[in-house]
Amino acid sequence: MSVVVAAKLSPVFGASSGIGQRQAQALAQAGASVVVLGRREEQLVSTVAEIETSAGKAAFLSIDLADRDSLAEIAKLAADPFGAIDILINAAGVNLRQPAHEITLESWDETLNLNLAVPFFLARELVPGMQAKAWGRIINIASLQSSRAFANGLAYGASKGGIAQLTRAMAETWSAKGVNCNAIAPGFFPTGLTTPVYQNPDMLDKLAAQTAIGRNGELADLDGITIFLAAAASDYITGQIIHLDGDFTAK
Repeated sequence: MSVVVAAKLSPVFGASSGIGQRQAQALAQAGASVVVLGRREEQLVSTVAEIETSAGKAAFLSIDLADRDSLAEIAKLAADPFGAIDILINAAGVNLRQPAHEITLESWDETLNLNLAVPFFLARELVPGMQAKAWGRIINIASLQSSRAFANGLAYGASKGGIAQLTRAMAETWSAKGVNCNAIAPGFFPTGLTTPVYQNPDMLDKLAAQTAIGRNGELADLDGITIFLAAAASDYITGQIIHLDGDFTAK
């Protein structure tokens, strides 16, 4: 089984941390061969080394996912290390945290391109190979902002609301031929995108209190749901947005 984890690597956390990196590790430990995509080669090499240290199989492609014109070539290159791709995790993301009056056409396009357009166009390139085997998995990364509004999150929220509907539409389009499409909507986890939040202890305590469990997310919390959605155990689950948020959204 071969997996592509499409992850934009943050200059702070890079491939040594974050949602995409953790998902790659979890799937490799479960027996998948993983190809990690991103721009920063040093962090990619580190991620692959960590996986291989634990007897997993991994490779990387140092590319710019935001370049939509290159996605067809990226899909071909991703199949070179381990064969045709079975699972795609779209973990790429950017959150510029701009108030509405500061959003420009350029920043809007950057956000909507990477967060919403790339997941679709990359998936579309990989789906034919999955359909040829009548089995595949697409796992998108949604957000609390797929269903809730946060300050300075207008463009990001629009993109993540779009991801929720994109996931449903992907499922309607491709699931009849064996390609299931679901999304994970994380709460607050320590990633590059949440660095400003994790630098504010009072805010972290407030967010933890908002959950039913009483704490914010830990990267290990991603393992189970990622493996489940990538496995045959989830054969009858598609088009779903699964909140991994300690029930933050219930309050």
